Parts: sequence; structure tokens; C-alpha cells
Amino acid sequence: MNIFRFIADLLHLTSFFILIFKIRKSMNVVGLSYKSKELYLVVFLLRYLDLFLYFVSFYNTIMKILYISLTAYLIYIIRFRRPYCLTYDSQNDSFPHLKFIYPGAALVTLISLDYSNIGLFEICWTYSIWLESLAILPQLHMIQQTKECENITGHYMASLGFYRFFYILNWIYVYYYTEKIQWISTLGGILQTALYSDFLYVYLKSQGRKIEISV
Repeated sequence: MNIFRFIADLLHLTSFFILIFKIRKSMNVVGLSYKSKELYLVVFLLRYLDLFLYFVSFYNTIMKILYISLTAYLIYIIRFRRPYCLTYDSQNDSFPHLKFIYPGAALVTLISLDYSNIGLFEICWTYSIWLESLAILPQLHMIQQTKECENITGHYMASLGFYRFFYILNWIYVYYYTEKIQWISTLGGILQTALYSDFLYVYLKSQGRKIEISV
């Protein structure tokens, strides 16, 4: 593992704790998209289907378990845990996220049928990459609806954005030393970073003030 991937993993993990801290401190889930969390849970469950079948390292196993369990915990808090769930803004969390879950899965499966050596795990992994690149859309849509973003929610989203940026640096580093590149991961990461780019610009420009989103 290189330094870029390690920093990316730390930023990803930090994003979870930022969000949990925000919820606990403010005693509400205002401005948070439940639908984004749903998509992320699908992403992690599909990507880590092999969690208990293949052992890579303790670090790898622990991170996978943390990603799944923390995402499930956030879903529980936002939708079911009182008093937090009472503040969930379902009206503004209106992005039609299911409309691209099923077509995307069908498309990836059809494309994969052209390769006889691709199994179930590979299909699920490929789909999880593309789905992760779009999973932030409900959260971005919610921010557009409310026209503002709390500071700490901005920190959470910025952590996710920079996590993907450092993963791109990780792939560049790997390619430089091995001349090997995973095109699916790279293209998915570039797409995800591009979706974050406008928000990251506004976030950095705000310099600690409440982030106001213009349409």
C-alpha cells in the first residue's frame, strides 16, 4: 500500500465519523440524504461479497467491515432512531435514485456476458464502482434543493471528494511503478471526482462560513 491510498482510506473513514459527530452534536439529521446512504450500502455490500471468503490482510478486512457497519448505522440513525429520524427532510431528499440502480445493474451484466471468464464477484465489483460514482447525487440534489449546506456537512462531503482525489493519485502511482491500470476504477473515480468538483470549489471558497449553493 502506498501513501496516497492510505490517505484516501483515512479520509473515507473520517467522513463517517464527521457525520456521526454532526448528528450527535446537533441532535438532528437536517440536510442529510438517506438515499445517498442507501446507495452507499448497496455499493459496499456488492463490492465486499468476498469479505469472509478471501483473506487479504487484517487492515483490508477491518476497513471493509467498518465501511459496511458505519453506513448501516447511519441509515438506522437517519430513518429509525429517535429523536434524530424525526428531523429527516424527506421532502427535499427527493432524488429518484432507484431509476439508475436497476438499469445500471442490467447494463453491467449484459456487458459482462461478453467475457466468459467473468464471474459473479467481478460483475458485482464492476457495478459497485459505477454505482459509487453516482451515489453522492441524492446528497448533492438535496443541497441544491435547500440552497445551503451546514459547515460540518460540508466537511463530510469534502472528505469524500478528497478521498476520491487521492485514490486517483494512488492509481497514477501504481501505474508509474507497475505500468498496470484498472480502467474501471480509474474512470469511475474520475467521474465521481468530477461530480464533487463544483462543490469542492464552493467549499474551499467559503473558508469556514456556511456554504451557500447558487443554482
